[in-house]
Amino acid sequence: MITSRRAFLRTASLAPFSLWIPQVFAEETSLQLARSTPEAQGVAAKGILDFIDAVEREKFELHSFMMLRHGKVIAEGWWKPYGPEFVHTMYSMSKSFTSTAVGFAVTEGKLNVEDKVVSFFADDLPATISENLAAMRVKDLLTMSTGHEKEPTQVCVKSEDWARTFLAQNIAHKPGTQFMYNSVATYMCSAIVQRLTHQTVLDYLTPRLLAPLGIKGMKWETCPHGINTGGWGLSIQTEGLAKFGQFLLQKGMWNGEQLLPAAWVEEATRFHIQQPGGDKKDRPKAQNDWLQGYGYQFWRCQGSGFRGDGAFGQFTIVLPEQEAVIVMTSENKNMQGQLDLVWKHLLPAIGSKEPQVADLSRLKTLALVPQQGSKTSPAAVSKKFKLESNGLGLKEASFGFDDNGCTFTADNHTITCGVGTWLRGVATFPGTPPRLISGGMPKQPAPSKIAASTAWKDERTLVMQWRYYETPHSDVVTCVFDGDNVTISFLNSITAMNPKAKDVRVPLKGRASV
Repeated sequence: MITSRRAFLRTASLAPFSLWIPQVFAEETSLQLARSTPEAQGVAAKGILDFIDAVEREKFELHSFMMLRHGKVIAEGWWKPYGPEFVHTMYSMSKSFTSTAVGFAVTEGKLNVEDKVVSFFADDLPATISENLAAMRVKDLLTMSTGHEKEPTQVCVKSEDWARTFLAQNIAHKPGTQFMYNSVATYMCSAIVQRLTHQTVLDYLTPRLLAPLGIKGMKWETCPHGINTGGWGLSIQTEGLAKFGQFLLQKGMWNGEQLLPAAWVEEATRFHIQQPGGDKKDRPKAQNDWLQGYGYQFWRCQGSGFRGDGAFGQFTIVLPEQEAVIVMTSENKNMQGQLDLVWKHLLPAIGSKEPQVADLSRLKTLALVPQQGSKTSPAAVSKKFKLESNGLGLKEASFGFDDNGCTFTADNHTITCGVGTWLRGVATFPGTPPRLISGGMPKQPAPSKIAASTAWKDERTLVMQWRYYETPHSDVVTCVFDGDNVTISFLNSITAMNPKAKDVRVPLKGRASV
């Protein structure tokens, strides 16, 4: 019999307590959130449909969307080839989970946010410890106010020892006084939790948060020393994000059990520090969701809400006044524009006095458009090509065509592309998948799940679209055939959004082999 844990928790205090973690607790937890309808929960379904219309009309690329009210899912959808069963890379949305791990460690008396960072890294300190470095607290890591002269993440992840490199950087400002976004500061939180618990953040969170909420299948990248990257690198299913948001909305309560003190959730999600910036001609400060204040790895939103978010539009938005949670995964450059659609369409729909019934079946048929163009060409002849020396280390490439599409093979890497549809596969193609930050990459490339489609742009040009559907990203691969020659060029979706960037993969050139 499982005994209640409420007697073990002091929700009004962050005082240490002996945390009881039942190994079988997950068995009594429903794996899925309850489902309902918008109108049953006082939400105008038309607002949801208007949101979806605006997303597609304004060409925002969403991969998934889920909306909850009163703890129940009232709308959900995935744009194929994405789906509910697949995890999705979270980028900086990962930070909010690391913050929560710190919260559990504080609650268990292993840690205090006022503890000095240097106290955990005696073997990694520079020869001379500056006054500002000595003063840096765990709280300064959590609030992105470490005092660094420059954001140190890229320098740190290029080293073998990220913590040592972090501590060696110049701390130009008094910690706690100036906000500067700092992903490796979150990594330091992860490293501290691991040093104290002898577990990665992911392993530490599993019995405390993930198992009780019924969240399974999460993955988290690690540094060269086996520490979860903390500030990025988490992959999770959309419903897992929604459960996390609901857990925060309920201030640490789940299924009648106080897993984390409400006082910690309130402390972590409240305003702690102001980001630099002010009114601009095109957007007043009050309408800028990146200038509403920052908590412990949580952003404040316009109004009374807060959120965790990650690059390219990974969002968990918590709206306490409306008793709602909104989750999105996506690949968008304009994250503020994405939030604007939430405030314009979804927020007014909540609490509608006369919510009208509307057909949401459209959310079951959402899809990203496969590669567009002709289905075939006179050049659609199966051939094998010997490749010139190239940075990807590939020796040969071949193309096989049939009525269903194209099978592209480079050495032992094969990707099958559908015509007018997405075909799923797995490959370890060099240089894939695209990623914003290199830290946490495995030494040996891991296989990527790929959904691929293809079409002919003209009689000589075959275009393949490869979607790495457990990440936000994709590749467009353009193959130009000229008699017995082929040129294969790559453009990843990160580069495509940044005109100043250039895909580091040079085109492959090949000649038909006998």
